This record gives sequence, C-alpha cells and structure tokens, in this order.
Amino acid sequence: MGLTRTELFSTEQNQLATLLKALAHPARIAILQRILASNTCICGDLVEELGLAQATISQHLKELKNAGIIQGTIEGVSVCYCINPITWKLIANQMGAFLGAYKQETDCC
Repeated sequence: MGLTRTELFSTEQNQLATLLKALAHPARIAILQRILASNTCICGDLVEELGLAQATISQHLKELKNAGIIQGTIEGVSVCYCINPITWKLIANQMGAFLGAYKQETDCC
C-alpha cells in the first residue's frame, strides 16, 4: 500500500480524515456512546460494560485520546476519560458541512 500524500489535501481534509479514522471502529463508537450516555467522566468501568479485555479497551482509549476526541486525567491508579468538547464540536461542524454539501436536486446515475 502506498503512502498517503497528505500535502495534496487541505488542512481541514487531513484533520477530518484523521478524526474519522479514530472513530472508524465499533469498539470506539461503543466507548464514545457510553461516555456520552453517562454525561460525565468514565473511570474504569468500560471493561465490564463492553465485555472487552482491559488491554483492548486501553488501546481504543489511547487511539481516541491521541486523536483528541477524548481527554483524560490520571489520579493515582484511576484514569478517567470524557469527551473533549472542542474536538467534538469540530467533528460535528466539519461532518455537518461535509454531509450538508450534498444537494440532490436532479436524478443522477
């Protein structure tokens, strides 16, 4: 597989692609849905709720945090995660603009 030529694309295109790549796994969607449903920080109870191994949950949390979609704090042995509101709003705005660009005014194909 070839390398992605990111310099050919705008900052917004590269940013949206990176965020969508981080979202593109059902376990990560489930984690985010759990955080959103709780409307608070999640501290270590995802393993029991999702039925995945701790290492798997940790890897998915790491990917989401690296993308800036979630933010976390470490207090002793406790790690808590919540939605990063700035990135969440960015995703909503960029996806809204991207999906809203389609205007089906004529029959095509």
